[in-house]
This record gives sequence, structure tokens and C-alpha cells, in this order.
Amino acid sequence: MHRVTELFEQQRPRLLSLAYQMLGEIQAAEDIVQEAWFRWDKTNTSEIDSPRAWLSSIVTRLSIDQLRSARHRRETYTGPWLPEPIIEVADGPSKALELAQQCELALLWSMERLQAEERAAFLLRQVFDVDYVEIAKMLETNEQNCRQLVSRSKKKLAEVTPRIETSSDELEQAMQNFAEAIISGDQAQVIRLLAPDAVALADGGGLVSATLIPVQGAKRIAAVLTHLAKNNSVLDEMELTRVNGRPAFSRLVGDDGDMIFTVRQNAQGRICWIYILRNPNKLAVSRAQTSLPH
Repeated sequence: MHRVTELFEQQRPRLLSLAYQMLGEIQAAEDIVQEAWFRWDKTNTSEIDSPRAWLSSIVTRLSIDQLRSARHRRETYTGPWLPEPIIEVADGPSKALELAQQCELALLWSMERLQAEERAAFLLRQVFDVDYVEIAKMLETNEQNCRQLVSRSKKKLAEVTPRIETSSDELEQAMQNFAEAIISGDQAQVIRLLAPDAVALADGGGLVSATLIPVQGAKRIAAVLTHLAKNNSVLDEMELTRVNGRPAFSRLVGDDGDMIFTVRQNAQGRICWIYILRNPNKLAVSRAQTSLPH
């Protein structure tokens, strides 16, 4: 492999992870990385001291521009906009997505509240462990401002999704119990498993049936989900899988009943956040992810 290509391929997984976590969209992230390759290939790389830093800077700036242009689309999106999931399949995810898979969907959703520069600074520092001097160069600002961006971002995210460590086994059991309660129509049990201020989000993109506003509160969520389960057998057909490295239920047979369903727990072990993806376009992108170059 040509040295220029080899250097780029060494960085590809990290670059795709950065772009995906900046945008919450798989294909858009791949497009960003492809554009970074075009620029890299046209550059005299012998003059670049750190390919890692140079490429990370390019991907960060491209992602910021893309995120800004995506804001209007997401603000006018039909119903809640949810990030695209990375589905773990039998053969495993593509190597290029292994790092991106580590990002929880709840965190991706929460980061939509951040400004583009805040999101970049937060990810570069907290996820990719880039020092503040380098971040300042990437964002074309000073070190003090970068520290403020990270601090502000952490505060905003903590207000929405406090960092709670839940093992995969615990989350899987919670999801199993929750699904069984919904299918059985036991609203009281569903309510017991939910945090009082829980929120459920369903993304149909205006293409399939889905609630157009977040469903908030344990009682309301229990009523809606048990009603839907009573009139629809989809939940019975869902299989346990892994999405973004965490347990999830999915039904991906290729019709309008397809969905991905996962949850997040609070410090008390109760379900506080529910993610239901039904948008067929996003599901199609996620299913095709193993075709990404690696």
C-alpha cells in the first residue's frame, strides 16, 4: 500500500468515529472522511509533522460546517430527530466503525443541545483525549476559550443525561422486564420500571407511524406503549441485539414494522430515556454500515 494511503488508513477508524459523534449520522460521517481523504491525497504529506492532528483538524472543521447546515433540517424534521444507530451484526461491525460504536445513543441525542464548537471541543477533549493547545488550533481560538467550551458542554450534558454506569447485563435485564410488562399490558408494572420523569422518543421521520412529540412521564408512557402493544405484534417479533455497543431490541425484516428500541437507566436503575427508531431511511443506512470501506 502506498505510504500516503497507509497513513490515512491508520487514522480512518478514529476519523470516522469523530465525524459520527459530531453528526450522529453514519453516511454523513463517511462523506466527511472521504472529503478528508481527497484533501490529504492532494497535500504534500511530507511537510505534515503529525498526520493524526492534521486529519483530525480537517474532519473537525468539516463536521462543524456540516453540523451547522444540518441544524435547520433537524429543526424542521417531522417529529423527534434521533441519531442513527450502529447495529452490531453477526460478522461484527466494520473496523472503521469500531470506535464510533462506543458512543451511547443517549449521549449523541444529548449533544444536539450543544453548539457546533462546544460539541467539537467536548468530543476532542473528553472522548479523544486531545490536549487543549491542539484543540485551540483546530477550532482557531485560544486555549482558555477551549476550556470554557468543554466546561460549558459538560454542564449542559450533565443536566440532560448524567453519566451513569450500567452494565450490559443489567441493561439487558431491565429491557427484558420492560418489554414483558408492555406486551402483557401491565401498566402498573411498566410504571414501576420507569422513572417518574422518563421521556420516550420515536423517530419515524414522517415516513411511518410514530408520535410527533416526546412522550413524557411514566404514566403517559405506560399508557401509550401498552396501547400500541395491544394493537401491534411487532414487540413480540423483536430480537435482542447490540446497538452502539449496548443491548437493544430490533426488528429488521424490511417492512414498515421495522424498528430499533433501547433505553437508558438512571442512578436508581429505573428507565429514564427510551429510544425508538422507525425511520426506514435511517434503518437502511444502519443495516448497510458493514459495507463501509475499512
